[in-house]
Amino acid sequence: MTYLSLGAIFLLPALVVAIVVWRRRRPSRTWWSATAVSALVLVVLTAIFDSVMIAVDLFRFDEAALVGVRLGLAPLEDLAWPLAAALLLPSLWHLLGGEEER
Repeated sequence: MTYLSLGAIFLLPALVVAIVVWRRRRPSRTWWSATAVSALVLVVLTAIFDSVMIAVDLFRFDEAALVGVRLGLAPLEDLAWPLAAALLLPSLWHLLGGEEER
């Protein structure tokens, strides 16, 4: 199993939940903007801190299981986790009737 397929296992359900929220609850542009900004911040922080952890040799990736694209030292596949979190958590909150937007 590659890191890309492992990331897809988590990212695809998050995308499905976000699509369900979009179809059923019709969140505002503000909600989508906040979700996009959160995702961007999480991706940037993940790229930075993963690069630092890889540089100091805290962990290594099996190069044969990587696509090969990197942001800094962080492999592209490692960005699936923050993207899944940034999509899934606000989507679930909105879908399950969390505090309505003002």
